[in-house]
Formats: sequence, structure tokens, C-alpha cells
Amino acid sequence: MPDVVDHDLIVLGGGPGGYAAAFLAADKGMKVTLINEMPKPGGTCLHVGCIPSKALLHAAKLITDARDAARFGIHFEPPRIAIDEVRSHWQQVVGKLASNLSGLCKTRNVNYLAGRAQFVDPETLELADGSRHRFQNCIIATGSVPARPQAIALQDPRVMTSTEALQLQGVPGSLLVIGGGYIGLELGYVYAALGCSVTVVEMTPNLLPGADRDLVVPLQKRLTRLFKNIYLNTTVLKLESTDAGIRAHLQGPDLAEPSPMFDRVLIAVGRTPSSRNLGLELAGVRTRERGFIVVNEQCQTSQDHIYAIGDVAGEPMLAHKAAYEGKVAVEVIAGEKVKIDYQAIPAVVFTDPELAWCGLTQTEAESRGLEVEIARFPWAASGRAETLGRTEGLTKLILDKASDRVLGIGICGKDAGEMISEGVLAIEMGATARDLALTIHPHPTLSETLFEGAEVAHGMSTHLPPRRKKERVSQQ
Repeated sequence: MPDVVDHDLIVLGGGPGGYAAAFLAADKGMKVTLINEMPKPGGTCLHVGCIPSKALLHAAKLITDARDAARFGIHFEPPRIAIDEVRSHWQQVVGKLASNLSGLCKTRNVNYLAGRAQFVDPETLELADGSRHRFQNCIIATGSVPARPQAIALQDPRVMTSTEALQLQGVPGSLLVIGGGYIGLELGYVYAALGCSVTVVEMTPNLLPGADRDLVVPLQKRLTRLFKNIYLNTTVLKLESTDAGIRAHLQGPDLAEPSPMFDRVLIAVGRTPSSRNLGLELAGVRTRERGFIVVNEQCQTSQDHIYAIGDVAGEPMLAHKAAYEGKVAVEVIAGEKVKIDYQAIPAVVFTDPELAWCGLTQTEAESRGLEVEIARFPWAASGRAETLGRTEGLTKLILDKASDRVLGIGICGKDAGEMISEGVLAIEMGATARDLALTIHPHPTLSETLFEGAEVAHGMSTHLPPRRKKERVSQQ
């Protein structure tokens, strides 16, 4: 038997949830070891997810903003795009942030081990090098990987997941994006802005199935102009490799061609929790459908001293949700009386326009049979949106009819992701529409649409005609 090293806490996985947990635990005086498959901490989000995609999205937005500037009488020549330099930019960003995290590990005396680990029993992990590590507590934060359904899992380098698409190995003439969720739309937007002809196929009736339809409409209208095709209620039956490209056999209404050819294909149909080959069965840790680890409201698994957070513990698969859960898990280990509260997790789609929401959506409120009021403020009535030439936006409040309390907020428009945190705070603090309406916002700003939306709820918005009757949504 190899020698066994003892640890107070082992955090398995170095993404936003893992390193947030490790750093907080170290700050609380625990001796922490962070085990991650990558040479430096950061996980999927930093290395092949959130950060590189947002760097590319910024580059894409610069291109589309330059094109849109013509409406202001400012005309640019078509940009010269150096793909290697575009890729190099996000790689430099990732490298800098990863180095910063490594430095924070050293500053906090967090022991960082690079390698894959598996459970051999409920108290011990074994690394690929054969070393064994025994722990008093363990937090599993191994994240997720892109899903590749068997029906379309064609082994061809021209068929990509988000990981390969972010490498930006040239701009293909045509790209098929399978999946109309946030990953497909964000990367589709990047490739379209760079000059690629993009077709999106979504099997459901709508893009971004989790968002309210009225919020998706402004985004879909803009993407319809940017993309070559958006096919809804459409499935991909099969992908076929040919010398000329990838032939996609499609089934759905309104298809221009049932078996079009594409230079490349991006599979963006969701992500799968990274729970396989961890030895969870040897640790006595239970999983549920799709491989998610079963946890309670304190992030504990079926083994009280083993915790699971982030993507591997269930949806929504968001970095900030993982970080929040990581901190809760550490506080539980420290003996504090806390539990997870998902009242207002924000979600952001970083397309252009952006789409963001928090709390309950209108769809969720209706499905629960809640009696709510819906207040909408169209950005066509916003002076700031008019100056920006971006009046397609919409700010929406979902309010409890009886108490006026804010239950949810949705925004579609420029910089929606930067504005949604006010909505999160309003929900967390139990604010009412009246509270928002009485909060002085700077003028002229897009943030004004939040308090004007709250004013709409009371029929007194300055920049809209008064409503004769409040809109009510009830399932009672």
C-alpha cells in the first residue's frame, strides 16, 4: 500500500466553485488541498469557457458596433481580422488570470496538486501518480463537459464542441450550430460577426427555452439579420462526413434544403456533469439522472463529510452559482448554520443584445399558479437607448399582486448583464416595485428602465402613457 497523506479538506476541481471554496476555507484557518486536472487553477470557466468566450464576444461586438455606426454617420472600412491575434488575446487573458489564481493559492497556503483523482473509499482519494490522500472533508467541484449525443457524435475534426470552437482555428465559410441555447447563440454570434455564414438548428419551438418569450424576441430579431438561417422545431437526424464538408440531414418545417452542406458544425446541446470515473460508488456517493450528484440544502452528499457543488451537483450550470455553493459548503464544514438559497440566481446570455434575468420568470410564475402583475418598459421610451441607437430592448418586472414584491426581473438589451444585479439585490432584499420606483437613478442611463418599469406597475411611468388597467397573470 502506498503512503497516505492526511488533509483537513480536499477540494476536487479548480473551477470558480472549487477555488472559491478552497480560498474561503483557507481564510477560515483550514489546511486545504486543491486538486485539479489542469496545471493551474481556473477550471472550464477560465480555460475553455466563460473567459475566452467573453473575450471573443467582445471582439465580435466591436465588429458589429463598427457596422452599426453608419446610422450615426460614421463609416468604417471593413475590418482586417487577424485570427491568430484574436485567439492570442484571449489566451493572454486566460494565462494572466490563471497565474493570478496560482499566486492566490500560494498566498493562502493552499496546497495545489495537478492531476486527476478518484475515490478509493469514503475517506481517501488516489491520484494518477498512485499517491493516496485521506481527508476529513471533501468538496467535489469537478464541473461539466460538453454533451455529444450519440446520434450526432461524428468523429470528424470539423465537428466541434464549444471547447474546439473557442480555439478559433480559422473562420469557416459556413457553420451549422446545433442548439439554440446560450452557448450556441453566443458562439454563433462570434462566428457570424467574423464573417461566417451561420445556421442555427433548435429542436424546440423557441430559442433560449428557459427564458420568457417576450424577452427573447428583440434578440431573435437581431440574430435573424445576422445569421443565414434559424430553424426551430428542427432536429438533426444525422451528420455525414464528405470531402466537401459535413452534410447535415435535417427534419423540420420550412427547411430551404433537407440535407445542406457545411464547412464545420458546432454541437451546443448542453453539458454533462463530470461525475464519471471518479469512483463515487466506492465512496458511497449517490447520483441521479444524467450523473448529477445528489445533495441536500447544505451541499452534502449521501456521505455527510463529502460535499458537491457547481455543475456536478445540478442545474443551473453557472459559474457564480458554483462559487456561491462552494462558500456555503465551507461554512457548513466550519459549523455555521447556513443553507443554499436559490431565490435569485442571475442568468446572462452575452449576445448582442444581451439577455439577463433573475428570480422567477413569467413562465415559472404561471406554472406555479401565482397571481402576479407583469410590468414592461420598452426601451423605445428610453432616452439613453435612443442616443445609442439600441431601442429594441425591454425591461420586465414580475411582481406579486398582493404585496407588490419583486419576484423576478428580465432585461433584453445592451449591457443587460451589467444591469441585472440590481434586480438580484431587489429580490434578495424583498423590495417592492414601489421601492424601485422611489430609488433615484442617474439620467440618462439604461438603468432608468428598471425604475420606470416599476413605475409602469403603478400606472405612472413618466415616459409612457398611463395604463388604464394593470396587466394581471393568474392561474387561479
